[in-house]
Amino acid sequence: MALTQTLAIAAGGAVGAVGRFWVSTAVYGWLGRNFPWGTLAVNVAGSLAMGFLYVLLVDRMAGPAEVRAALTVGLLGAFTTFSTFSLETLNLIEAGEPLKAGINVLVSVALCITAAGLGVLLGREL
Repeated sequence: MALTQTLAIAAGGAVGAVGRFWVSTAVYGWLGRNFPWGTLAVNVAGSLAMGFLYVLLVDRMAGPAEVRAALTVGLLGAFTTFSTFSLETLNLIEAGEPLKAGINVLVSVALCITAAGLGVLLGREL
């Protein structure tokens, strides 16, 4: 992998990580911490953006490798939080909240796949 592509991923990752912190913090401030709302919000938004950018950068424009890597691997890779989702779900199970854990898994997977599909549809409409 070229150095420029690696640096592009690093830059995108820095932006995505900070964006994840800001968005999830705002969502938790709004909805509270009784459910992993912040993680759900960033994962759904990131899935929507991934579907949309995939169409734009791969299907439509075949953008430069550095731009694709910065936006998808870097920015969205750091913005979405599957590892956090996994840990929060495990914490719910360990806290004796298996119903909340199950709801988190089902809602997260369903909404994120739907959001990615919506992103692809939106990208194709351009």
